[in-house]
Amino acid sequence: MWSGYCTKKLGYAWPSIHFVFLLSLCERTTQIRYPIQEELPIGTIVGNVAKDMGFDKSGLVDRNLRIVTGAKQDLFQVNQRDGALFVNQRIDREDLCGKTSPCLINLKAVIENPLEIHHITVEILDVNDNSPSFPDKNDRLEIPEFTVTGARFQLEEAQDPDIGLNALHSYKLSQNEHFLLETKDLSSKDSKIPILILQKSLDRENIAQMNVTLTAVDGGNPSKSGTLNITVIVLDGNDNAPVCDQQQYTVIAKENAPIGTFLLKINATDSDEGVNGEVEFSFRNKFRSKANELLDLDSETGELTVKGLIDFEESKNFEINVEVSDKGALPLKTQCSVFLKVEDANDNRPEIDITSLSSHIPENAPVGTVVALITVTDLDSGANGQVVCTLPEGMPFDLKHSIEDHFYSLVTKSRLDRESMSKYDITITARDLGTPSLSSVKTVHVELSDVNDNRPVFSQSPYTFYMIENNESGNSIFTVSASDADENENSRITYALENVIPGQSVTSFLNINPDNGNIHALKSFDFETIKTFQFQVVAKDSGTPSLSSNVTVNVFILDQNDNPPVILSPANTNGSAEGVVEIPRNAIAGHFVTKVRAYDPDIGYNGWLSFSLQQVTDPSLFGLERYTGEIRTLRTFTESDIVLHKLVILVKDNGNISLSATATVVINAVETKEAFASSDTKRSVKKEEENNITLYLMISLGSVSALFVFSIIGLIVMQCSKPPDYSSKYSRDSNCIDTSGNGTLCHSIQYRSGEKRYMLVGPRMSIGSTIVPGSNGNTLVVHEHSKRFSGENLSLHRLHHKDMI
Repeated sequence: MWSGYCTKKLGYAWPSIHFVFLLSLCERTTQIRYPIQEELPIGTIVGNVAKDMGFDKSGLVDRNLRIVTGAKQDLFQVNQRDGALFVNQRIDREDLCGKTSPCLINLKAVIENPLEIHHITVEILDVNDNSPSFPDKNDRLEIPEFTVTGARFQLEEAQDPDIGLNALHSYKLSQNEHFLLETKDLSSKDSKIPILILQKSLDRENIAQMNVTLTAVDGGNPSKSGTLNITVIVLDGNDNAPVCDQQQYTVIAKENAPIGTFLLKINATDSDEGVNGEVEFSFRNKFRSKANELLDLDSETGELTVKGLIDFEESKNFEINVEVSDKGALPLKTQCSVFLKVEDANDNRPEIDITSLSSHIPENAPVGTVVALITVTDLDSGANGQVVCTLPEGMPFDLKHSIEDHFYSLVTKSRLDRESMSKYDITITARDLGTPSLSSVKTVHVELSDVNDNRPVFSQSPYTFYMIENNESGNSIFTVSASDADENENSRITYALENVIPGQSVTSFLNINPDNGNIHALKSFDFETIKTFQFQVVAKDSGTPSLSSNVTVNVFILDQNDNPPVILSPANTNGSAEGVVEIPRNAIAGHFVTKVRAYDPDIGYNGWLSFSLQQVTDPSLFGLERYTGEIRTLRTFTESDIVLHKLVILVKDNGNISLSATATVVINAVETKEAFASSDTKRSVKKEEENNITLYLMISLGSVSALFVFSIIGLIVMQCSKPPDYSSKYSRDSNCIDTSGNGTLCHSIQYRSGEKRYMLVGPRMSIGSTIVPGSNGNTLVVHEHSKRFSGENLSLHRLHHKDMI
């Protein structure tokens, strides 16, 4: 805290007036004091607030510089162009402050951006604009002729609303031979009472009536005066005036005291006898006083009681002039006064005034941000007028008390979050310290404006989608969705694709709608070409600066039955799979003739093949193994059997809509020697052809088997991870699904042999199917390793395929 005083010269409407301002720096407040004279013309410049406060004059309009008085009338205003404080209404010090000195008017200068409040005190200086005056221009003074010299006659005192040097200074009495003037000063009341002293006896027979003039003069420069014309009438008889036991009474009355409450009794006596010694009491109604309306005086007893509502806030004290008169034919009178002090009662609730309010604040406003300026007033005094303001518990706001009484700042005390609470209804409670306490409340509505402090959040992470191959290009295949807890532009989300592996662009075959996250395929996918891929989607809001998040999307292509079986053997030439086989005519039943080999690029049901005879020369001679494609003799040849036999084999998969291919095998039955010769001749040729076919088969089997192994590897791992059961050499695999003889799914039998575990995979045989003993076709050989980690790790050692289904 520091203070300084400076003097400025005001040269607008009145000559040099010096002002002193006190500058206090605390909590963005400044206090300035300007002295001015009353009755200045409207528009007179009091001082320059902007200059004295150090404000930039160019920004006063934008910062909304204004004056807040809190009173019903605006005596002063400020010019927002240059910051000059000027008189806005007529200023009468006597109306504003009465006899109070100094006469101070407290103002508040409020300026925004940033919000500041400065206190201005304007001292109203008195000018000699009122002349002393008496209640009446004329007064009648009746004095018995036998009144002794030295008798004293108190007159009505003159009133001058001015104060200081301009107040009532002295009295002057016109020249006469019977009376002297004495002035009685009542320092406690700051009043001067004129008293006439009889210095020469009166003789009614000589002078029955005389006139003297009493002049009241103030101390102004130039001085002003008022006169009272006194008519002195000389009476006979009743020569003793009543006398009060106290010249001044003091009594305390409680505010809002009930009507009829007794206050005091005025006592007066008169030395005379009879009616001349009887006294009566009355108010001197020549002074129009509010007290006369609130109090009742019994004329006979002198008891003073309450007859109206006494309000401390309207007037804190009253001075009542009481006249005491006897009942003589020519009554004598005297005066006494009653000083009534009103004791305050707690009958006024505190008043809350929101001087300035920021109804919208950003959610990231720092702690201590001023939300509102609050002024609290209570018309009561003492403890009844002391006010404490509070807020409800659990709110992120606080009331900060200013150095000036009854002034608060509503500030933030913790971090705000619009997503948790978007608006607050802050109830301010003002409670005084009276007994019983009175309170009032006021609600301040504050809304939080959004800032971009939340990233978009995807509904899933990661996303996994399955789609069937051969989709239509351009169609929507799936959708990603994200949400943002912010609002308006801060929550508007756009989507974009992002590659997982640098250099590989997914935008060549995918497109995303940036507004709704719908992902479209730009091409048709082929399971046999690509089975799975991965990419990322970025969700970005429209805030400033924007925030984003990404999510990984895993896409798995599902197989369709879109590939027919491919015949490997017999070899396909000129678009037809046809081969010739020679067997000896003495072959026994069950003799192996040949085997039709085929594969299907599809997997599962779609790649599971079955063989059937579509056309055969003699159905009783040859049979076809349904799932292996092996052709064997069903009986021995007879003499009546023909030599050449043609077999058309139909190979089909087990898809929902089955696809198929055919192969033709011509069987030539020859005598034994011819068969051996033919066999020797063809063996070398066939060996070379088989070598080529074997290479082709190995490549085909490698790709097909890899797909097949991946599909069943999960089943193998689950089965192999179970603890071994040596109670049975064979066990049926519970993870395979049986179907009744259509060859679409396999059944499996597991068995152990040394360090290896074998799984026989093949279709369930229908009645009449042939199984050749000793064949290990479709057998997976899996090494069993010890448990090196928490579970068993199985590795596929080798896949034996002697024959291809």
